[in-house]
Amino acid sequence: MREFRKGFGSFRIVVGMIAVSVMAGGSGHAFPRATTPMASDSAVVGEIPKAALVEPAELSRLLANGPEKPLVLQVGSRVLFTEAHIVGSEYAGPGGQGSGLALLRTRMKDVKRNQAVVIYCGCCPWGKCPNIRAAYAALVGMGFTGVKALYIEEDFGTDWVEKGYPVAKGAK
Repeated sequence: MREFRKGFGSFRIVVGMIAVSVMAGGSGHAFPRATTPMASDSAVVGEIPKAALVEPAELSRLLANGPEKPLVLQVGSRVLFTEAHIVGSEYAGPGGQGSGLALLRTRMKDVKRNQAVVIYCGCCPWGKCPNIRAAYAALVGMGFTGVKALYIEEDFGTDWVEKGYPVAKGAK
């Protein structure tokens, strides 16, 4: 775990710098920062409805014990996915880039529109993530009705790995 955190910390710095660049206009996918991410009086969290968010503990329970498991897609960087990802999840391309959204659309073209889908990134704090909102908007725009976004407040290492939820490593 310590090795993961050490390497992940350096990766977070690089991803954070990329995110700042993207949000400054690098790809045209800048989104307003959520100022009160899980505030009880907020119906929308950074353009994703609060009802469409799932907490890490809830997703972990669902994946371990749920009768129907959702399709779980990582919409961040390939490096982050390879380093550690949710067991059973698939890499779907970086949602903040046109090429990533094209990969996501290709992956989802034959999936039933009512399929339960959970997307996540975890590259950086929720309010700064350049990937999750664009991926969510793309899926909703394609007509998917069961899309949820994993609410990762800080980053994947802090909010999933350090909490002891199951991870897999490698490209698959």
